[in-house]
Amino acid sequence: MRALHIVKTSEGARWAALQAAELARWGVEIHVAVPSANGSAIRDWEDAGASIHVVPLDYPATRPWRLPAICSRARTLVGILRPDVIHCHHLGPALLLRQAMGKSHRIPRIFQVPGPLHLEHGPYRKWDLHSAGARDFWIASSRSIQDHYLRAGADPARVFLSYYGFRPANFSMARSHLLRKSLRISTTESVVGNISFIYPPKYYLGQRVGLKCHEDLIDALGLVLRKRPGVVGVLAGGPWGAGERYFNRLRRRAEAIGRGRILMPGSLPFTEVQQCWPDFDCAVHVPLSENCGGVVEPLLAGVPVVAGKVGGLPEVVYEGLTGTLVPPRNPSALADAILRVLAQPEPYRAMARCGGELVREMFDVRRTAAEVYRVYRHILDRREPPPRGFDSRAFLETAEPVSCTV
Repeated sequence: MRALHIVKTSEGARWAALQAAELARWGVEIHVAVPSANGSAIRDWEDAGASIHVVPLDYPATRPWRLPAICSRARTLVGILRPDVIHCHHLGPALLLRQAMGKSHRIPRIFQVPGPLHLEHGPYRKWDLHSAGARDFWIASSRSIQDHYLRAGADPARVFLSYYGFRPANFSMARSHLLRKSLRISTTESVVGNISFIYPPKYYLGQRVGLKCHEDLIDALGLVLRKRPGVVGVLAGGPWGAGERYFNRLRRRAEAIGRGRILMPGSLPFTEVQQCWPDFDCAVHVPLSENCGGVVEPLLAGVPVVAGKVGGLPEVVYEGLTGTLVPPRNPSALADAILRVLAQPEPYRAMARCGGELVREMFDVRRTAAEVYRVYRHILDRREPPPRGFDSRAFLETAEPVSCTV
């Protein structure tokens, strides 16, 4: 079986390369189209054993005059490789391949949907659904995304569920003090915050704050500092794309509200991120829109999590069992939740350990890639049964009671 994977970046989407490496172990011949031969993710595709094709295949939304040439490139690549399956990991490439090949093309196309943002906006949701032909399929990477498609009228037989995976064995709960030493934070101070890319607002979607709502987190940390002066807020991570001006604006906001107690150190080396997570006493992730990201790594590190009740986050963070949920765009409720975690840390650490057990199974790339392989088999031969989607609630209900009891 030959699969052509298409990504819109050579820097990110490492989860797609990890998945491809496992699919190769199942005997799938992996090809990938990337926009550039340079980028931090290229090594991951090489390690996966993929044949790499430098062919940019993202939809040129801001340069529509380039569409015919890009469509021609797509048709040429597909014609040369003659894959059994085309697997897109971003919306732009999925739309581009449909435009290039038409609705009636015989090769099945899979769009594995990494997040719900486009589904939360009518024009983009309709574009996705109406551009799909009979041989187009979706793999939702959360039940929230799956529900979006089903509510919008997608054929349930063409919408599958499989979470993106990674290798959880690489994470440790041991505190390295690497982050604290680099920022000169003492062992007696409580560290609250997160590690994530910082995305500027998408004004064309009506956003007035960044996608990850760092504004609300800064405001909430200001309220926390009034009651617990021994707290240090750390919002690690650099700007995504051309977001430097927005990043600097956030830094000024953090300095004005935190007066030196809310730190934004910028990007951390990828190799250090896993070591830094255990230095946190509470991880906070309250985005405008999200799939399941932002909470998995801190849970693996045994860090109590406060998350926004949006997207796929409630499929990982169960109130009172694996963490704490708060309503979006509510700094006051967020501050109260942080203060509860800091006031009684042990019960929340127990919840985090329970959450760690969940995500080690839920996002294990060996398990998730096996589901994707079964999707391939099913769409190529309907006599093959489709995979059953992972049920996180059912997993928690059957987990060892001692490990998940608070």
